[in-house]
Amino acid sequence: MSYVLLISIVPHGKGELINSAAVKAGSFGGTIAKGRGISANGIAAALGIESSKDLVFILTDENMASAIKTSIINATSEEKNNFGCLFSVQANSMLKTGIISGVRGEESMNEDNANELISVILNKGYADDAMSAARKAGAGGGTVINARGTAREDDAKFFGMHIVPEKEMLLIVVKASQKDSVLEAIRTLPCLEEPGSGIAYCTGVNSFTLLGRKNNA
Repeated sequence: MSYVLLISIVPHGKGELINSAAVKAGSFGGTIAKGRGISANGIAAALGIESSKDLVFILTDENMASAIKTSIINATSEEKNNFGCLFSVQANSMLKTGIISGVRGEESMNEDNANELISVILNKGYADDAMSAARKAGAGGGTVINARGTAREDDAKFFGMHIVPEKEMLLIVVKASQKDSVLEAIRTLPCLEEPGSGIAYCTGVNSFTLLGRKNNA
């Protein structure tokens, strides 16, 4: 069985709305994380006018994904324009109660994906620098999640690098045609010159939908 990870990014406090809609469509529930949006408007970001976000992660089997997506879209149809977004990525394997299920050892990414999710994990305080570089390369906005590293002290000594426990995870959805230029812009940041200072990886986005009231509604 193949699985799909549905990811919604909505204003803080609205994560439960997304989760409830998913449960109504047959989901067993999801995980809500708090993040912050980085405005595409450089002036707004400089003034600290940034919005808190809820990120809702819902893992479901492929057969249920369409119904859950439809339920979420319907539940947010009366919210403000550009209320948030909903997209999905393929999850080839799932670990649950010690059992790994799903497709393993196969590349399932669709080469025709119109969008890519770029995930950047950096030491705390550098997500804004990465977003600024990404924006100059054509990206819009992004969402930052506070995180922490899990390396042990012995690992840090063994690999000969300074590991900062506090991290920031930056999520950016871009057009597939922009992926290489955005990644290159992030790669050349001075804050990423030191070993162990950050990583970035990409995942093909299977679908991308803006949530909320449509302009013609």
